[in-house]
Amino acid sequence: MIKLRNTAKAIIVEDNKILFVKYLSKRTGIVYYVLPGGGQVAGETYAEALKRECLEELGAEVEVKDVALVSEYIGKNHKFADLHSEIHRIECMFFCELKTPLDLSKATNIDPDQIGFQWLKHEELKEKTVYPEALKRVFDEQGNVISPLYLGDVF
Repeated sequence: MIKLRNTAKAIIVEDNKILFVKYLSKRTGIVYYVLPGGGQVAGETYAEALKRECLEELGAEVEVKDVALVSEYIGKNHKFADLHSEIHRIECMFFCELKTPLDLSKATNIDPDQIGFQWLKHEELKEKTVYPEALKRVFDEQGNVISPLYLGDVF
C-alpha cells in the first residue's frame, strides 16, 4: 500500500545563502543536505508543522511566510525505488525567517543521521548532494526562487 504524506519545508535565506540540514547516511556513508522541515501531523497546519519541525531539527523558532515551491516525490519513480516504492510525499516549501538563533543544544528531536546544518551559496548546491535535486536549479545567486511554483515529481 502506498503511503501518502504531506511535508512542510523551510527556505531560509540569509546573506545570499540557503539553510540546509546536514545528514550522514549510515547506510551509504554519503553526506547530504535537505531543507529543514518534515511531516505534517493530522490536525496541524503546514505553518504549525514547520514551526515544530524547525524547533526539533534546528533548535530555532521561525516565522512562516509565503509558499515558495510545491513538489512531489513518488518513490517508485526514483533511484531509491527499492527502499521507497511505497512512498508518495507532497512537499510544500515556504519562505521562512529565523526568529531565534540556530542552537542545536535546544533542538528537541534530532534525526539519528543528522550531523548539523549548513548555509550553502547557490554555486555550492551543484557540488553537494542535495535532496530534492531539483533545488539545484530553482534558486538564483541571491536565493530567490526562479522556477514555477509546482515542480512535479522530483528527487
